[in-house]
Amino acid sequence: MPVTGVLHTVDAGVAHLTLDRPEALNALTPGQRELLIELLADASADPGVRAVVVTGTGRGFCAGADLRGGAAGGERVAGDVARMIRTGAQRLIAAVLDCEKPVIAAVNGTAAGLGAHLALACDLVLAAESAKFIEVFVRRGLVPDGGGAYLLPRLIGPHRAKELMFFGDALSAADAERIGLVNRVVPDAELDKTARDWAARLAVGPTRALALTKQLVNASLDADRAAAFAAEAAAQEINMTTADAQEGVRSFVERRSPEYRGR
Repeated sequence: MPVTGVLHTVDAGVAHLTLDRPEALNALTPGQRELLIELLADASADPGVRAVVVTGTGRGFCAGADLRGGAAGGERVAGDVARMIRTGAQRLIAAVLDCEKPVIAAVNGTAAGLGAHLALACDLVLAAESAKFIEVFVRRGLVPDGGGAYLLPRLIGPHRAKELMFFGDALSAADAERIGLVNRVVPDAELDKTARDWAARLAVGPTRALALTKQLVNASLDADRAAAFAAEAAAQEINMTTADAQEGVRSFVERRSPEYRGR
């Protein structure tokens, strides 16, 4: 049975992944989660895709995991919950972090729980003025999952991360920008255009260099200086074998704009 609730298009080198269950504020079902993971892997492997945009329809970006399917009830065996988190929410966040193409979140409304972490795992985060970010787990008596306790301290530091997670208060788009959770806040009517403009710029960039840059930045948060410097040198060695790197150097010498092919 085909999964519904995720719209997928590719246009001018940009894959658009749109959560499409507006009646549920785009709360993620297991099927949608698995489809997103698959589509992100496809984007990594497809040379015709050079950037990805993730957004939602309606008033919500993503209200988190859809718990109405019985995830909160029923008899459990020890280890079931940890297994569910490892194979579910954590795989989704890892799929975003590990995607070899730059991923933009266009947060059109409420991003709560796993939905907030889905947005914050992206490489660039645009937010509509009406967007809200909510670490909703504490309201349900739960520990944050989906990589939240990993992502937030790295983005805004441990004290602010604990404030958001301990209280579960809704954070406005403006406050999210102020503390560094999002790159830019734009009027609601301009969100789609801004996301498309940013994605278009990425889609004509040196795709492999961007992939290696993403990998370096993400890994640097867990590496000491020696390891980070070694990774940087190795990445540049690899990158210099690409056609785009050679085109970049050649265009500089020839004093013209580069034409990158993503290879």
